[in-house]
Formats: sequence, C-alpha cells, structure tokens
Amino acid sequence: MGIFVVEDHPDTLRYLKTYLKNLGHSVTTSATMKAALEAAPTADCDVLISNLGLPDGSGWELMEQAQFPRPVYAVTMSGFAKEGDFERSKAAGFRRHIVKPFGGEDLREALEESARELKA
Repeated sequence: MGIFVVEDHPDTLRYLKTYLKNLGHSVTTSATMKAALEAAPTADCDVLISNLGLPDGSGWELMEQAQFPRPVYAVTMSGFAKEGDFERSKAAGFRRHIVKPFGGEDLREALEESARELKA
C-alpha cells in the first residue's frame, strides 16, 4: 500500500518510515501541514497517518483541507486523548485515533483494516 506519514518529530518519522517500508509499503513523508497539503494532490497513497500536533496546524485541519486524488484511510496518532479529541478526529474523517505512545499492534490493526477495505 501507499502510505503518507505526516509527523513533525524526526525520530518518530524515521521510525515509522523504516517500520512501514520493512512491511513492504511505499512511504511518503512530510513534517509539516503545509508540506503535506502541497504534496496531497499528487500523493499516491491509500493510507494517511498523521500526528495531530503539527508545528503549523493540526492533523484535523490537514484532513479538512487536503485534496488527495482518491479517498484515503486516515489514522491519527497523538498524545491528545480526551474524549472530545476522539470525537473531533472522527468528525474530521480519521478512521482511527491511536494514542501515543503506542505499540506496533495498534498500527498493524489499522493497516490490516485499511487493506481489507481496499480489497472490498
């Protein structure tokens, strides 16, 4: 699958990119909302994984503004863990809201679900 990761923490971004590539996915990355918005119209991705707290906006804003060439299965990973945060993520279009720190199993489940939906 094509996966677009938007994460401003360099170590987390590097880890996610390596992890996802080792699983056999093609990975595109951005560290800011602005860069992600610029890349979105030509992004060859099936899945978006985005942090909510970006230096120039939020993952929620990214979901509201991004113009992907096709629908994406969107996952957010964030330290934002209040009940209202989960509701806001869902309203913005995120299918999953994974709370940091998280294990690989949480991400793997989201990717498996997105793969099932792509096949359907």
